[in-house]
Amino acid sequence: MKPDTFNREILPIRMRLMVRARQLTGDDGSAEDLVQEVMLRLWSMRDELDRHANPEALAMTILRNKANDRWRRCRLERESVQTVMPCGTSEEERAEAADDVRLIEHIVNGLPPLQSRIFRMKEMEGYEADEIMAITGCTSESLRQNLSRARRRIREEFIRITTSRVL
Repeated sequence: MKPDTFNREILPIRMRLMVRARQLTGDDGSAEDLVQEVMLRLWSMRDELDRHANPEALAMTILRNKANDRWRRCRLERESVQTVMPCGTSEEERAEAADDVRLIEHIVNGLPPLQSRIFRMKEMEGYEADEIMAITGCTSESLRQNLSRARRRIREEFIRITTSRVL
């Protein structure tokens, strides 16, 4: 699909995507972010859009999937902090646990791209191994090795940083 055709056929869908995104998120800012991600995804696959009978349905599906991914990620982040710190803990302990989660997120960002992606999908977004292998195209052995290396590196970096913080 040529850029002018994309502008003529896909850009009008944007307003309908915004309405649906607001329904899904309940927040204008998050809705705008989601729609922007969908538009970028559609732009990146513009050469394949001619093969789709209904580009609007495709856009709505992408929007729903991205919203589900965000919801899942947020839920898992909340659960990880709550799992680390039970309800009876003090505000200071909860803040420290949140700091630890942010530190781990920072460490994950520094991993090699494949390890980071696999770790995020498995541990933060809750994907199953089969789904990760289908998305990344790696074998079960490669998945296991990359996940193990990522976990080991995260653990080592976390210990190194937190130990230097205490000293």
